[in-house]
Amino acid sequence: MTLEIPRGARHILETLLRGGFEAYLVGGCVRDLLRGVPPHDWDICTSARPEETEDCVAGRRMIETGLRHGTVTVLGEGTVCEVTTYRAEGPYSDGRRPDYVRFVSSLERDLARRDFTMNAMAVDLEGNLRDPFGGMADIRGGLIRCVGEPGRRFREDGLRLMRALRFSAELGYEIEEQTAAAIHENRAMLECVAAERINGELNRLLVGQNVGEVLRRYPDVFCQFWPQLEPLVSLEQNSPWHCWGGWEHTIRGVEAASDHVVLRLAMLLHDIGKPGSRFTDENGMDHFYGHAAAGAQLAGQMLRMLKFDSKTRERVVALVERHDVQIPCQDRAILRWLNRLGEEAFFQLLEVKRADSMGQAPELAGERLAKLEKMRTRAEELIAQGRCFSLKNLAVNGRDVIAAGVAPGPAVGRALNGLLEQVLSGQAPNEREALLKLL
Repeated sequence: MTLEIPRGARHILETLLRGGFEAYLVGGCVRDLLRGVPPHDWDICTSARPEETEDCVAGRRMIETGLRHGTVTVLGEGTVCEVTTYRAEGPYSDGRRPDYVRFVSSLERDLARRDFTMNAMAVDLEGNLRDPFGGMADIRGGLIRCVGEPGRRFREDGLRLMRALRFSAELGYEIEEQTAAAIHENRAMLECVAAERINGELNRLLVGQNVGEVLRRYPDVFCQFWPQLEPLVSLEQNSPWHCWGGWEHTIRGVEAASDHVVLRLAMLLHDIGKPGSRFTDENGMDHFYGHAAAGAQLAGQMLRMLKFDSKTRERVVALVERHDVQIPCQDRAILRWLNRLGEEAFFQLLEVKRADSMGQAPELAGERLAKLEKMRTRAEELIAQGRCFSLKNLAVNGRDVIAAGVAPGPAVGRALNGLLEQVLSGQAPNEREALLKLL
């Protein structure tokens, strides 16, 4: 087997071998190499103890932050490699990390502690594969399977549940039956996992190609860390616009959105306010008045729970709050919304509205989709024409305002915003001379 191994990683392997030690590429980089995908991370396992590894690679830059667990990070020739001594692990009393590690002399014992078969393979410099748990067969079959007894693997480390779902979403692989059952049974282990770690896996999961199927099959896992989702999972929608319940509509919206984490998050949470806003009229029809505002408040709380950064949180909340707003397909309205949101957020809102419509009754959504496409095209034309919708497009600037006699300070901003308002409302053209006269 011929493998494309970067020079830095190859040199470390060769150096360890010359020192009389065993050394293999291991884990995710092997999985990706076998799938024909360029690896992002390079991991090496070796029979060398940490101090022996350091002696072998002396002269290269090293980071010793993982030394207690047998890991030395080696940097060189544009490659970062984590070099770890073969090890076995003690019990996981906190459901997240082993209480201790023990260095061992067997590669197979090291591979036996890993999470999934596709991550429990090793390959040497000659391309010889060590695969004691059938990882290659599972890659060929598109299966995610735990190494050993699945329940034990998940009880050791609750984050593995999210990793399994993330791999399924990213790779499009099925989760093997016993592994899937253990995920459902052990979902409470997520309570042992830091919010930041769930956040990291969730972000990658949401932009995966198979995200819809993961959401369909494992709603209980998502409800474990976001219990606010539970009412949405069981929500019925008796409305001409909706031929699916709240969760299936949400999933179809997520699937329809572009694979950007802000858009996928917005679609996952856009109807989170519906269960608490549901009103059934005398004809048995459901209405959800005020659900967007209620959803924005809930979304903000949920994103804070998982420690999302403020920029992401604020944008997602803004999209949830406005996802149901009606925007006339008219130049003045488009320019006002471009002014209110900015270009990026405006087009994201159109994308959210498009994805929302894709999750509605197909026979009724066509007209909305056509209108949104027309609005997107017209907005792009207005921007290309240089039409004014923000202060940066205004034909006058702060220096002009000061030259006209306005004292420097907050009054300058008020004057510019007043002129912009007149332009947006159509009361004045965006022309320098006309605006100077108004000043």
